[in-house]
Amino acid sequence: MLAAATVYGFRDAGAPSPVLGLLLPLAVLAVAVPLSRHRPGAAVVLVNGMCALGLADAATPANAQVLSLAVLSCLLGARVAEARGPLLMLVGCLTVDVMMCAVLRVQPVWWFYTLAVLPAALLLPWLAGRYVRGRRELVREGWQLAHRLEERQHLVAERARLAERADIAADMHDSLGHALSLVALRAGALELSPDLTDRDRSDLAELRGTIADAVEHLRETVAVLHDAPDRDPDPAPAPDPAPNRETGATAAGPAHDTVEDLVARAVAFGVPVRWERRGTAPTLSPLVERGLYRIVQEALTNALKHAPGGAIRLRITHRTDRTHVSVVNDAPTGAVTAAEGPAKEPTAGIGGRGLTGLRERVTVLGGTLRTGPHEGGFRVTADLPHQVTARPRPRGASRAPSPRTDITTPESSARLAVARGAARRRYAAAIAAPVVAAAFFVPAAVLLAWQLTTSALPPSRFDELTPGRPRAELAPLLPDRPYPYPPDHARSAPRPPGTTCEFYRSGRDLLDEVDLYRLCWSGDRLVVKDTVPMKNQ
Repeated sequence: MLAAATVYGFRDAGAPSPVLGLLLPLAVLAVAVPLSRHRPGAAVVLVNGMCALGLADAATPANAQVLSLAVLSCLLGARVAEARGPLLMLVGCLTVDVMMCAVLRVQPVWWFYTLAVLPAALLLPWLAGRYVRGRRELVREGWQLAHRLEERQHLVAERARLAERADIAADMHDSLGHALSLVALRAGALELSPDLTDRDRSDLAELRGTIADAVEHLRETVAVLHDAPDRDPDPAPAPDPAPNRETGATAAGPAHDTVEDLVARAVAFGVPVRWERRGTAPTLSPLVERGLYRIVQEALTNALKHAPGGAIRLRITHRTDRTHVSVVNDAPTGAVTAAEGPAKEPTAGIGGRGLTGLRERVTVLGGTLRTGPHEGGFRVTADLPHQVTARPRPRGASRAPSPRTDITTPESSARLAVARGAARRRYAAAIAAPVVAAAFFVPAAVLLAWQLTTSALPPSRFDELTPGRPRAELAPLLPDRPYPYPPDHARSAPRPPGTTCEFYRSGRDLLDEVDLYRLCWSGDRLVVKDTVPMKNQ
């Protein structure tokens, strides 16, 4: 298409030299068009050079290469992301064009062409190309964000599945661990009964060993159901436990089991528990009530496991808006200690996930949990609100979002905001650039038009001018000012000695080159008047 435009422009202009008017531009296009794929800036410089050479044409500076310049400038904006480098290159091309006009000392119309047409062919298509690129990047960024959000959704589903497995593991630990500890304690008590035979004691010992193996298998199952350490070194707690878990469907005891039922069942199995409740029992949220149950259950389980035989003191205090729970177990008795080994402190490792899960539950409810050694034994204290209104951040916890709370994709939102901001800046530049250009070129065009029209001398008035008459008599026939841009051949034309010559345009046509009238004055008297062709013949 660009080659066809070049051929048509050559035929229409009737250029005398096929080499400069046709072959050279076609050769430049043959190099510039393939070069624009990888070096669009260099292609623009080559074609701008052809436009600058067109300024040397005595007939007209316009040529078909302006179309090629506009197309390649548009490709420059569409293919180069940055703006500073291409903009400096375009300014450099305009500087070359202006310097070419200054060196050739071209006519005002050539200057207007250089300061209006060439900047429009360079800057406006470049802004259009950047607009197209910005829209393309915005669409591509939108699809990328959609793809990332889809991946996030899959990740959220996977995390929900892993959280459910962790809930199952916690429920197994809570319910089976507690029940097996009670069974083992009951079997140990029966083993010491004097009414049993040796065979019965052997069977009970075997039963205790089986229970111990079951507890060990339970710990292994819990370890499998939890996330592997190398998959998530800092796993986030599941803040939304499953509803069936909160109703007690999978916990130890019936769905509506209470703390009183739990303690009564432990006492029935021979656990030395003393407990008291202070204050009026308030109406607790189901989540808080289940959390209170879980605190007592976990504390009793740990006491039976790590300090068997030791006394356990449970106290529940109801205050105005909060409930305080305290479970303290003494050190294990000497007889049991000798048989079972030294007492252990509950841990939060693979086999001791109870307190860790309990701390997560209490934190979600908006309460606090404290655990630690106390007077040779161990103490678990918790402070719970009566109603769950929010999920506050744990004290001392980092403000960085956890893997469970960053699913709102703030990074994607930020990148989308950046893409939209870049698109807005491109739109603003596309609007502001023509406005700025108009603010510069329109006054220049108006000034040029004013100079050309106010220096025009109509032929009828030129005929009335008579040599020998003083300027004062001829002043009403003369324009306001002489033509300020006569060509070099007009300035160097022979003139009478001792005279000063002025030039006036013979017509008001702004888009056409008209002949000039020359008036030579000796002092204030007209000596010679003649016509100088605008084009040097």
